[in-house]
Amino acid sequence: MARERAVGLFGRVVTAMVTPFDSNNQIDYEAVVAITNHLIDTGSTAIVVAGTTGESPTLEDGEKSELLKVTIKAASGRAKIIMGAGSNDTAKSIKAAKEAESLGADGLLIVAPYYNKPSQDGLKAHFSAIAKATKLPIMLYNIPGRTGITIGVDTVLDLADKHPNIVALKDSTGTVELAQDIGRLVKKGFYIYSGDDNLTLPFLAIGACGVVSVASHIIGNEIKQMLDAYFSGNVEEALRLHYRNLPLFKGLFIAPNPTCVKYALSKIGLCHARLRLPLIELNDSQQKAMNDLLKDIPETKQKTLV
Repeated sequence: MARERAVGLFGRVVTAMVTPFDSNNQIDYEAVVAITNHLIDTGSTAIVVAGTTGESPTLEDGEKSELLKVTIKAASGRAKIIMGAGSNDTAKSIKAAKEAESLGADGLLIVAPYYNKPSQDGLKAHFSAIAKATKLPIMLYNIPGRTGITIGVDTVLDLADKHPNIVALKDSTGTVELAQDIGRLVKKGFYIYSGDDNLTLPFLAIGACGVVSVASHIIGNEIKQMLDAYFSGNVEEALRLHYRNLPLFKGLFIAPNPTCVKYALSKIGLCHARLRLPLIELNDSQQKAMNDLLKDIPETKQKTLV
């Protein structure tokens, strides 16, 4: 069981990819291709398109479809492509899921409905309706800090039991409490991913198979090395890498995500730091803090885009 979870349906390192913008605040598709190649070359086994890190709330439906198409073409089968198709409108989520399936996505990330605050039975009905509308494998996304609602343990267990294509959970609850109860009881073949880079190692200890990462934009190889070390039995090396990168894991969230990681990517020369309102770029003191965190990362000493 542990060895099976070491691989997971989407691999160990899933990156929640940023959406780069040009000087007109339109999607920079050339940068999308460059970032996709960079992520695959540095250890990402799957890429999430149009998730929270991809600024999905400010993307139009047509932009999301084009972004998915460009990413799939750029990946060219070298990594799984997961579409962020969740919303707080079940019908809209179903439409997005069907569109993603028709365009060739390998899976779906479906977030808990935000703002509506449905009951647990409402959550079950929501996710069930989406699961029945597509053949794609689904990763549930539990992030109560953004959605205002938690997908409960019994809800996850029930959904995993009733729907063969609900196969994974991205847990961004900030604690292993729910995940460990799910891991103890869930059926074989259901995979748990840490949704927070700083909790990846603790999550591995309770049965997670990997991480849906933001930091992998910058240190993907090191995250892969940490996971490989853990699953090969070298826990001491995994712990060393965890502690070495912990300041960056936390520092990438000194401002609302993806503000910091976009700034870091601009230091690599992969995309500009631009965001769509209501997100704004880092101020001077935040930039200084990020520069201090990035100063020992070789990739960030290359061309800087501003």
